[in-house]
Amino acid sequence: MEKGLISVDRWAEGSQAYFLTHLHSDHTHGLSCAWSHAPLFCSPLTAKLLPFRFPRFDLSLLRILHPGTTHTLTLPSTLLHVTAIDACHCPGSIMLLFRREFGCVLYTGDFRWEATCEKANRARHVLRDALQNVPAVDVVYLDNTYSNPIYDFPPRHVAAQKVIDIISSHPDHDVIIGINTLGKEDLLVEISRALQIKIWVWPERLRTMHLLGFRDIFTTNTSLTRVRAVPQYSFSVETLEALNATQPTIGIMPSGLPWIKKSLQKNEFLSGSFLTSRYKRGKWSENSEVQIDKQIGNIGSPEKFHKYMYSVPYSDHSNFEEIEDFIKLVQPTSLKGIVSSSSCYIEPMYYFGRLCRVNQQAQQLHEGYKRKESGKGVGAVRSKTSFGGDNVDTVRDRGKALKGKFPGVRLSRFSILRRKQRGAKIQEDNSPDQG
Repeated sequence: MEKGLISVDRWAEGSQAYFLTHLHSDHTHGLSCAWSHAPLFCSPLTAKLLPFRFPRFDLSLLRILHPGTTHTLTLPSTLLHVTAIDACHCPGSIMLLFRREFGCVLYTGDFRWEATCEKANRARHVLRDALQNVPAVDVVYLDNTYSNPIYDFPPRHVAAQKVIDIISSHPDHDVIIGINTLGKEDLLVEISRALQIKIWVWPERLRTMHLLGFRDIFTTNTSLTRVRAVPQYSFSVETLEALNATQPTIGIMPSGLPWIKKSLQKNEFLSGSFLTSRYKRGKWSENSEVQIDKQIGNIGSPEKFHKYMYSVPYSDHSNFEEIEDFIKLVQPTSLKGIVSSSSCYIEPMYYFGRLCRVNQQAQQLHEGYKRKESGKGVGAVRSKTSFGGDNVDTVRDRGKALKGKFPGVRLSRFSILRRKQRGAKIQEDNSPDQG
């Protein structure tokens, strides 16, 4: 029988300890009120919210991991050092840095680390300090939701201002905003403070808001406000058309999706998006001011794709540039995406493999031989495959190297549609590799 060590966002029986990065449903598939396999480790805020999501859950199984702190866990077969780090994705979300004799593994869960976000900057310092005495991070299990260069959306505070501007420009309209059962709280708070209004939420969401400490901003009384936050599943063009039959109403969807690729020009490699092609890809300044450049292409008003509906690129996942900066900070040996497919899915090693330690070392060695044997036709040290100008190790070579060094890591892949399980399982070193 396979002897498991730990599981992250993966709830099948067989591990000695389980870790929950946050409470979004795609990370809790398989978790239930009756679940009782082993201790469950999570952040304090997730532990506070979990009984509301799973009312009869055995709370004696919960173990608290305080963000910014390294914990030493005594498991039946080993000691495990775990550092919890704020993922800045939704309330209670954390990434997890594991250290043991098997090496070092970083599991990001879902995360958004903007350069202009103070919470993200504090989390970045925590991670940097935790890595000081670590020779190398062997594997990063990465939130690769937007690991494609077409995903270039602004920081959340910039997108939030866009939402506020849209609402302000429709003073005679009711407004509905599509959100999930957890997340986007900061957006709603910014809207409320800027416009000096309360925001309607459905009763279950109001309970969550109260658990999070928001008591004066939200209401279930529709007569007190014209702005309502509704479940995403009820947000549709059909709903908006029905509402407009009795009262002028607009809808706003704050999300990194949907995306429509800009048609490629001759010799152009990257595509743009329907929501962000009005801006050139560029840096967001440290003083939190967005550098807006001239519109690219003639696509009209890119944020309005229906007469009643707007989509604003407010995302709780890191964009491509933020993921790239994160990998430069960590410099792992290898990457494994926790998202296996999407409308424009690309394996993380495709673009980011060049930033990994193994690839850097091989490239340096290769360049050294080239300099030493200049003009003598020395071949490459190891095989490479070129993708769009970026050289990365071939999957086969990298896989062989990792299996020899790190046989106990498996990833359960899933769809970006977020209906299947995601997670990672780390096994004992003497366990057979399951691929």
